[in-house]
Amino acid sequence: MDAIDRRLLDEYQHDLPLSPDPFHEIGAQLGISADEVIARLQHLRQGGAVSRVGAVVKPGTAGASTLAAMAVPPVWLERVAALVSGYAEVNHNYQREHRLNLWFVVAAANREAVATVLDDISRRTGLEVLDLPMQQDFHIDLGFGLQWT
Repeated sequence: MDAIDRRLLDEYQHDLPLSPDPFHEIGAQLGISADEVIARLQHLRQGGAVSRVGAVVKPGTAGASTLAAMAVPPVWLERVAALVSGYAEVNHNYQREHRLNLWFVVAAANREAVATVLDDISRRTGLEVLDLPMQQDFHIDLGFGLQWT
């Protein structure tokens, strides 16, 4: 990881340029091309240093979403997690050490579309999907200054 990668990780956790070509603007600030910015971000993502690059929109302002949970028999967990991850509307899923051991977020155009995905997952797995829509939002800023040794 070189100095430009470090700057990408540190300086662009917030306030990506809101423009038709944000990667061009970032590249201009870093002295590289937009294509190189994209290639570096892809490399950082593949290496696990970046999980995603994109906008964070306040819940409920664009479409609908929900947190969902399932109690999946451990021998089925990988298969069910793969099925859940196969939906374009599922942002991510993760295992928890609890009776409700598979959790995921569904985002879609509207509440009806979210319900359709949850119902389809339940139908295909034969398992209940617990729908946990947000009651109150909290802003948690996950950005932090990085220290390089």
